[in-house]
Amino acid sequence: MANGDLTRDPLIRAFGAVVRAYREAAALSRAKLADALGCSPQWIEKIETGARPPSEATALDLDTYFKTPGVFHTMWKELKRAGKTAELPPGFPGFMVLEAKARVMNIFENMTITGLFQIPDYAYEILSPGRGQEAVEEVLQTRMERQKILERKSPPEIVLVLDETILHRPIGTPEMRRKQLEHLASLAGHPNITIQIVPKKTGSYAGIMGAFTLMEFDDGPNITYTESHVDGQIIDHHEKVMRYNIRFSLIRGAAMSADDSLNLIRTIEGKT
Repeated sequence: MANGDLTRDPLIRAFGAVVRAYREAAALSRAKLADALGCSPQWIEKIETGARPPSEATALDLDTYFKTPGVFHTMWKELKRAGKTAELPPGFPGFMVLEAKARVMNIFENMTITGLFQIPDYAYEILSPGRGQEAVEEVLQTRMERQKILERKSPPEIVLVLDETILHRPIGTPEMRRKQLEHLASLAGHPNITIQIVPKKTGSYAGIMGAFTLMEFDDGPNITYTESHVDGQIIDHHEKVMRYNIRFSLIRGAAMSADDSLNLIRTIEGKT
């Protein structure tokens, strides 16, 4: 698996290739096209190379500029239909493909409960900031669709380690948080799922630097996925993945046992 194959979806790549073809046919530099559209040359580069999905506004601007009624907007609508619009961070579509194939997933989260284990109301609260209503509903639907891997005939083996502060964070109403904690406790009872909590009294530990997901497959190399505010990164370099594996082991070493963690989740649920 090459990183480029995983982080650039074919539909997004195709959109970028068409943009570049029209730009070069018009003998325009990226800087000149960017100036005409009111964006940066770097933005045009990301669109053309497939590193960034286009927005609807960009598609409409391109149709206006190149006098191609509906061409770019039609391509954007196809991307939207396939769930690959700019609402999903670059790198994430590739991650979802891999997630659906993973045999083992080791996940560490230090800010929110992981997406696979979120109830709809909790996910809605997480996804709302910075998005309009329609965009939130689209991304929420994608998140709920992802959870189907937990119900398949042979679901992945999952170890989820959470920082305890997540369980106390006042996201949504108290009733919604109770339901989310109840759901988390229920998932912890599945034979293929282990949930462990790093207690909030813990000082500095290996998870301070941020969340990540490790995945193992029946075929293909193991990978690590990390995500920032604006994009996601899939790492398949063997040495780097091994370093993340060591990091995860250190994080688990700071966590409580699965039984103690489940008791803590239920205790917090009862107090919420």
